[in-house]
Amino acid sequence: MMDWSPLILSLSLAASTTIILFILSLPIAIWLSRKNSFGRSIVDAIVTLPMVLPPTVIGYYLLVAFNPEKNLGKWYEKIFHSQISFSFTGILIGSIIYSLPFMVRPLKVGLQNIPKNIVDASYTLGKSYWETLWKIKIPNCKNAILTGIIFTFAHTIGEFGVVLMIGGNIPNKTQTASIALYNSVEIFDYKTANTYAIIMILFSFVTIITLNIFSNYKKIKTSF
Repeated sequence: MMDWSPLILSLSLAASTTIILFILSLPIAIWLSRKNSFGRSIVDAIVTLPMVLPPTVIGYYLLVAFNPEKNLGKWYEKIFHSQISFSFTGILIGSIIYSLPFMVRPLKVGLQNIPKNIVDASYTLGKSYWETLWKIKIPNCKNAILTGIIFTFAHTIGEFGVVLMIGGNIPNKTQTASIALYNSVEIFDYKTANTYAIIMILFSFVTIITLNIFSNYKKIKTSF
């Protein structure tokens, strides 16, 4: 029988991940969008690494790091009287790390594509760095911001390997839609698995349509 709680949990996880990542990624993207240096290249590679690493590798090392018998796990349990592993907090941390490049990279490209003469004109008119950032740079990369938000949200909805490794398969706690689909297949409940799969396909399709509509709207708008 279809259970909606994995879908609600997936939406909650995706929304939390997107909000936190937008706050964290903006200063990182601003710093990375500046002139290339060896240090920025290293940080850029670290930020991009989750795109190419197998999700299970990230999940495995998070599971090791937050082991209640290890220092970090012991510290967290002592302060918050709970464990990170096999909890919503655990899958949230895993999602933030795994989805980091899907937010940072669009923001970085958007900031780098702002015409230099617009930024220089702002400074020439006596605007400060922060005034130029909030009134010139951010408004001029709205498309990149929306792309980062949509990609991050959609990517988090479909996460499997990281969530399964750090969160397990606990109903109403860490069982997201993709894990519920896997679980349904494991018990040969193909009807339920098919329902989860169709919902996720429809969601992905709507995401792509939304991106295309926004992209076409911007092209039409800029053509006038």
